[in-house]
This record gives sequence, structure tokens and C-alpha cells, in this order.
Amino acid sequence: MKTHQTFVKVRYAETDQMGVVHHGNYAQYLEMARIDWLAQFDVSYRQMEKDGIMLPVYSMEFTFIKPAGFDDILKIETRLKDFPTAKIEFGYSIYNPQEELITRASTTLVFMDAKSKRPMRCPQYILDKIKED
Repeated sequence: MKTHQTFVKVRYAETDQMGVVHHGNYAQYLEMARIDWLAQFDVSYRQMEKDGIMLPVYSMEFTFIKPAGFDDILKIETRLKDFPTAKIEFGYSIYNPQEELITRASTTLVFMDAKSKRPMRCPQYILDKIKED
């Protein structure tokens, strides 16, 4: 399905005493990649929230293969796993500067009405933009 690449430079504060990226930082990397993935279709988290649509994370899974370190520029490939319904699922592959796969991940997010706090279907304008490609 539709893929997008995001590049992230590892900051010193994201590493632990062993000099590798602490696992807790990977959630932020995935969030940056998701926002980039949506932006390629002119879909903005900020505008969705103004429109009363929230997109909380329902599940997140990681497989750590190799470590990343300070100053590494990581390539995150984000792909849509299935066409969105009331949820949207992404798969991620993270590569180090040597183009070695270092992490696999997936997330599932749920479209939620901000007022009622209830799940809702993916807005039609998002579906239309995703279909355009």
C-alpha cells in the first residue's frame, strides 16, 4: 500500500548510558513518520483536531533488531497496512545509515469524535485523498 520515507537525526538526549537510542524514543519517531505520511496527502493532525477528530493510538508493537546511536540519520519507511475504516493501521521499517533494517514496528490508531469520545469512521475527505494516488 502507500508508503512514505521520513528521516530523523538521533539527538544525544535520546541515547542511554550504553550510547544507543532508548527504546522509549521510538514511539516519537513513529509519530513523526505518521504525521509525514499524512502530510503527503495534505492531511493535517492540527486540522483534524480543529474538525473534532482525534486519532489516539490503540496499539503499538516493536521488534528491535539492531541499535541506533547518537547522530545516526534514521530512515523510517511508513506504509498503510489496510484501507482505513474506524481505524488506521501503519507498518514501519527503520533503517540505519548503512541501510540495515534495525527496527520493525506497527501501530493501530482509532478515529474518534472529540466531543462524544466514541469511535467514528475515517472521514471521507481522508479516504478521497488517499485514493487519489
